[in-house]
Amino acid sequence: MERYHLGIDIGGTFTDIVIYDAYTGNIDVLKVPSTLNPEEAVIDALANLNINKKEMGIINHATTVATNALLTRKDLPKGALITNRGFRDVLEIGRQRRPEIYNLDFKRPIPLIPRRYRFTVKGRILHDGTIYQEMDYEELKALKKKILSEKIETIAVSMINSYVNPVHEKNIKDFFSDFPGPVFISSEVDPQYREYERTSTTVVNAILYPIVSRYLKRLSEGISSLGIKSQVYVMGSNGGLNTINYAVKMPISIIESGPGAGVMASLHLSRVIGRENVITFDMGGTTAKAGAIVNGKVEITNEFEAAGKTHSGRSIKGSGYPVRYPFIDLAEVSAGGGTIAWVDMGGALHVGPQSAGSVPGPAAYNRGGKDPTVTDANILLGRLNQEYLLGGSMKIFSNLSRIAMEEMVAKRLSIDFIEASKGIIKLVNNMMSRAISIVSLERGRDPRDFTMFSFGGAGPLHSIDLAEDIGIREIVVPKNPGLFSAFGLLTVDVTRVFISPFIKGDISEGFRNLEEMAIKSLKEENFEEINFLRFVDMRYRGQSYEITIEYTTNIFESFQKEHSRLYGYSSDDPIEIVNLRLVAVGKVAKASIPKINKRTIEPIINKRRANFNDEFYDTPVFLRESLSPGINGTGPAIVEGYDSTVLINPNWKWVVDEYENIIIWR
Repeated sequence: MERYHLGIDIGGTFTDIVIYDAYTGNIDVLKVPSTLNPEEAVIDALANLNINKKEMGIINHATTVATNALLTRKDLPKGALITNRGFRDVLEIGRQRRPEIYNLDFKRPIPLIPRRYRFTVKGRILHDGTIYQEMDYEELKALKKKILSEKIETIAVSMINSYVNPVHEKNIKDFFSDFPGPVFISSEVDPQYREYERTSTTVVNAILYPIVSRYLKRLSEGISSLGIKSQVYVMGSNGGLNTINYAVKMPISIIESGPGAGVMASLHLSRVIGRENVITFDMGGTTAKAGAIVNGKVEITNEFEAAGKTHSGRSIKGSGYPVRYPFIDLAEVSAGGGTIAWVDMGGALHVGPQSAGSVPGPAAYNRGGKDPTVTDANILLGRLNQEYLLGGSMKIFSNLSRIAMEEMVAKRLSIDFIEASKGIIKLVNNMMSRAISIVSLERGRDPRDFTMFSFGGAGPLHSIDLAEDIGIREIVVPKNPGLFSAFGLLTVDVTRVFISPFIKGDISEGFRNLEEMAIKSLKEENFEEINFLRFVDMRYRGQSYEITIEYTTNIFESFQKEHSRLYGYSSDDPIEIVNLRLVAVGKVAKASIPKINKRTIEPIINKRRANFNDEFYDTPVFLRESLSPGINGTGPAIVEGYDSTVLINPNWKWVVDEYENIIIWR
């Protein structure tokens, strides 16, 4: 009965829905405007789907609710932190990183828990796990009374050295067992050394819990109210799915929920069409993201700064809240279709970081937007359809684009609206080129050895400009690129990470203990088929940070090779293992990309004047849905689809392959 599998990607501008028919292999897509309460767009769309609700299988979705909560700090719950005497201010002391070295007015991020709600208690455990000072339970009684009187909603507990011996944290959790809200202990959330990062991770998890749990409850209840009994999963930051229960308990696991879906879709497609080295380029309504697949593997990093700032695609250390949880490594810039162009008081043109979002949106959408955006510039240059989008269901008002461009940019720069539009495209392309450079050139990779996978609603409009700038020779635009991330949600399994510090003892026994934890956790959620991947965090003795290596019989040799690759040298210094990492994978039904038999449909062709590299050309316009495998051509050309427009620059060749991807090269 589980015929239809749904992937739902909730973005800042649109909510994308992909419907995979497991019986026929067909894929249908739907794009609807996002809503202020993100679950409303999903529930309304599901209610209007013309499919049998009883045949609906899994629903996998990606959400920005956790990210937005930290960015806006709106409606954050009142939380408390319990820690050791002397560690009350660890959140504010942090690390000696200054995100803006020369800014004398710089202020550190405001702690998510203010000082008056950070409480200290007796009790001390030494670095080897020995109990040096016992806890005072009379003190805990007084503390509980204080916390209840303050109407605290959520509690984080982080005691020093609890990663070695968690007994004090567990005692506190047991003591607060009748507390009406959740109590999170660092030895369960992030059992690793470095008390600042461990405390920060636990605090972020505690603060996000009420927000994420309420959102997922509303979503689940809304779906159930439609008579849908599907299992709902949430995309995790690490490129795997989470069950609703796990996402509620570990909301840090979904902070970077959305961005990774496109990379995982790219990984799936790269295996289908045989490309091992891929640069992913995802441009949506508010941001553009670049990632890398190297030798068929997605790049994962184990720490990020939630709600931190970026500069030219680089995360600025010390500007956000450290969270230790695996996530897909991406470079991100504030450059999307809805990014606003503006002129400063000195007469300089800027693009972003502000975005028009879904409401009011670009001026051309006629929803009240008065500022020109990247989308408006593409419309005025003929790169986008000047009459409609979404296959005709969304009317475009190009006259409003022109008014906004003239009033807000062109007149202020004493140029015409066409030159202003060209300048906006050049600026936004320059910003996105930097992001691609971060994941390629800056990491010692030659872009000429990589294929770019271009997707997102606006990605294929700009990808060839970026490829020309950085030297990429081949681009793949998948079918339905504007909903490619939503499709990626249907290509992954439930993935859960278990970590244990390694002080001494037998590695195999350590992994066996982690496997027992993983099996218990996943079997409680009805997963029977469970696979394991084993990794170790290693370093030279005396180093401050570790490298994660896949666990094999030759891990020390593997570490030497990886260290040499990353830093250009290896050493004879002693090597130590810091953590054991177990990735447990619970199998979930997945979609596949169907191969299309060659057809003889004639492509529908129109023409319009469009701008490429500062020049206007009479450009053929193809309807994407009419292009069957084998159809090919040379640029300049435009391919318009329901969800995205592909721009093919002069001197580039293109062909539709057997999976209905557009392959572009020169």
